[in-house]
Order: sequence, then C-alpha cells, then structure tokens
Amino acid sequence: MRALITGAGGFLGVWLAQALAARGDTVTCLLRPGGDASGLSGIDHTRAEGDVTDPASLRPAVEGQDVVFHLAGVRRGATREDFMHVNAEGTRHLCDAMVAAGHRPRMVLVGSLAAMGPSSASRPHVEEDPFQPYEWYGESKAEAERIAFSYGDRLPVTVSRPPRILGPRDRENLTFFRLVKKGLRLELGGGPRPLTMIDVEDVVDALILQAEHPRAVGEAFFCAGPGGKTLSLEGVQDLCAQALGLQPRTARVSPWVLKAIASAADGLSRVSGRKLPLNRKLARQLLAPAWTCSGAKAERLLGFRPRRDLEDSIRRSALWYVEHGWL
Repeated sequence: MRALITGAGGFLGVWLAQALAARGDTVTCLLRPGGDASGLSGIDHTRAEGDVTDPASLRPAVEGQDVVFHLAGVRRGATREDFMHVNAEGTRHLCDAMVAAGHRPRMVLVGSLAAMGPSSASRPHVEEDPFQPYEWYGESKAEAERIAFSYGDRLPVTVSRPPRILGPRDRENLTFFRLVKKGLRLELGGGPRPLTMIDVEDVVDALILQAEHPRAVGEAFFCAGPGGKTLSLEGVQDLCAQALGLQPRTARVSPWVLKAIASAADGLSRVSGRKLPLNRKLARQLLAPAWTCSGAKAERLLGFRPRRDLEDSIRRSALWYVEHGWL
C-alpha cells in the first residue's frame, strides 16, 4: 500500500507511520516546512512538505497514493475560525487535491468523539447519534466529517472517531501523570465520570483496517477499548501511581473551583502567550457527565477487536515518560 499521512509528526501519526513501514508499505509523511519530524527518526518514509491550509502544496503529495490518512489538525485555538480553518477547511482542501489526482485514493479521516459531545453516564454514544459538540474543536471535527462525506461520490471515504488515546508519546493525558509524579491525585467533586479510552496501537490497527476493508467505505466508526471497559480521571491516576510505585495524596476539587482555576489559567495564557495545560475547554471536558462510545459497529462490520489492555497502556506510558524525561 502507498500511503500518505497528514499530521505525521504527531503522536498518532508517528505510531501509524511506524506500523505501516513495518508492514512494508510505502509511507509518505506530509509535514509543514520546518515541522518537527524527530519522532519519525528511524522509520522508513519519504517527507513531503506541505500544509492542509495551503491547497497548492497538497497535489504533489497525494499523487500516486492508494490511501490518505488525514490526521492533521489543531486541538487548541483562540477563536472558532482557528479550528475551522485547519480542521474543516483543511479537510476540504485535501479532498479537492485527491479528486484532482484522478485515481480515487481512499481517505481515512481521523475524527473525534468530541464531534458527538459528551455522552450520558448510562449510555455510550453510537454512530447513529447526532452531532452535538459543545465546543469549537468538536464543532470543527463534525464539520470535517460532513465535508469528507460530501465527496463520497468522487472518493472512497471512511472516518474513525477515537476517544481519548493512551500510549507512549501522548501529551494530552501527560498533565495527569505529572500530577501523580508530584505526589498529587486530583479528585473532582460529583464523579466519577466514565471515559472510553483506547491504546494508540489499537487505533492504528483500526485505521489500517479501515484503509483496506471494503465495508468501511462510506461509514464512520468509533474505536473503543477492550470489552467496552471505561476508566475515570481518578482511575487513570490510580493506575499511573501503581505503575510508578507512588502513593499520592488526594486533592478533592469542586467543579466551581476547577472552573475558576481554568479561567485564571486562560487569562494568564493570554497575557504570557504560553499555552498552559489547564484551560476552560479542558475543565468543561473533565466536568462532563461522561465521554463514552461503543465499538460494536466496528466489530460487527469490520471484525475489529482491540487487543491492548488499558492498565498496560497506562503502565507503558508512565514508564516511557520517565525514561524520556517527560516525568
């Protein structure tokens, strides 16, 4: 398979490139000029310089590809337009380039559970649920899906919607590991709140399956951890503490205190220009009743079954962070 990966220098992109190269696939990584490619060191790939917000840069990269894995996007932005410009319109630019290439490569778009918004604590989201994002990132990911599927008469398109992803190199959950390393366990009032989580290598397996399976075309799929098991923020920290051999003290924080701290952090970020790990967006995510989804459709149509235990994912992550000086 000849595969192009956008956003290849990121956490998921590096793992995907590594897996494809190990299979003997021909891997091209789309990276912005001057973009950090250190994570791709030692992985057999060709670098293509381009940006999904620059349509002219995309056509050469998609030429001759069998599959385009579209991972590029932004998770933080100051305005709604920041998210829409990259996550939504960037998807449109990429689809246009793929159509212009003329040979109908398959698009595997990496969406997000955030496009659906929070779930209830008693019922995980299924693919048929309507989009109900409650912040700009989720809104932009929902719009990216709509755009991609609007090209369905010209391109074979499939969408993967991962929940929170665990694994070495992940930065999204790193804040909570660092708290534990400092001897602190955060417990939010009104919880626990269930979270669907999945190991990065299981997400990679799902993406490759969606790139090859005929029944994936025209469909969106959640990918969930083994057996539909959920964790909570507190549970993740407990497993991290266990992996590191620590016994952190618990700091119980009420929702209104978390919101106040997050608002102050946003203010400091605006003044200093530094992106702090806590912000109002993260606070809202943490205080939602649940972020859960069902992997039943992917198992039923594609035969996909995640294989990595979440406890082991957290252990591997914690040890990697320590080994590489992130903790």
